[in-house]
Amino acid sequence: MAATVAWNRTPRFRRAQRLTPWVYLAVPLALLVTFVYIPCVNLFYYSITDWDGLTPNPALVGLYNYGQIFTNPQYFDVFKVSLYYIGGAAIQICLALYFATILSFKVKFKNFWKGLIFFPYLINGVAIAFIFNFFFAPGGTLDSVLKVIGYDNQYTSNGTVLAHHLWLGDPHLVNISLASVSVWRYLGLNFVLFLGAIQSIPSERYEAAELDGANRWHQFRYIIAPSIKPLISLSVILAISGSLAVFEVPYIMLLGANGSATFVIQTVNTAFTFHEVGQASALAVVLLLIVLAVTWLQRLVVPDKEVDIS
Repeated sequence: MAATVAWNRTPRFRRAQRLTPWVYLAVPLALLVTFVYIPCVNLFYYSITDWDGLTPNPALVGLYNYGQIFTNPQYFDVFKVSLYYIGGAAIQICLALYFATILSFKVKFKNFWKGLIFFPYLINGVAIAFIFNFFFAPGGTLDSVLKVIGYDNQYTSNGTVLAHHLWLGDPHLVNISLASVSVWRYLGLNFVLFLGAIQSIPSERYEAAELDGANRWHQFRYIIAPSIKPLISLSVILAISGSLAVFEVPYIMLLGANGSATFVIQTVNTAFTFHEVGQASALAVVLLLIVLAVTWLQRLVVPDKEVDIS
């Protein structure tokens, strides 16, 4: 025992103790540097060149590509498209929080409603794109339902019969339609996260609140919301970053046509259709910086801290 204590006090033991965590972290850190940090450095390098993806020695152009993003309407207008998805993400979080709160209490057919809300998240993005192509088609599912409830989708204005609304063909409607698809698809994910967090709150707090005369709104405001505040904050970050990175469904459905091109679609088209890899790299760097800025701002406005709700 004395020998063990003496060994624990030697400089060699202390050095080994300091190095042990780095031995375990060596492999993950190597993978992180290889597949994240080095590609980020390369991405920034390509963003200040005019590389077309093939030329072995691209010329340096400085910040020209970044200037194009904020002065060329072709690139700048995609920011406006992202606003539709950010608005949809806000609606999605509110609905998920509402349904999670309702279904955390006693409700008839609770498991059925849970499954119904979560099911869309399990569907593949390609399948969702095909489903909503038929859903939004002229005379399709949506038009048929509207016709049944009395809205024929053909109406008269000043004696003129207007044609069917093109949910995906009208530039004023296409992004609203596509954003609603994202709300429907990802509602279940946030719902499950919120529901799990709410159900982890001790039931004694609800019982004490009921004894004090608190209704459901008071329980949500003073018990549920403070308890899941970190999760709500995380969901906001993921929603905003996801809104900026929308790609799969609008690309499959429309290839970015009719003003539906998102930031990522514009980046992909710039790189692989127009072979402007340098410009596309600048777009990717700007997207990365926006996500980092949103994360920093969220941490600044809503800092992580312990919440005492007792």
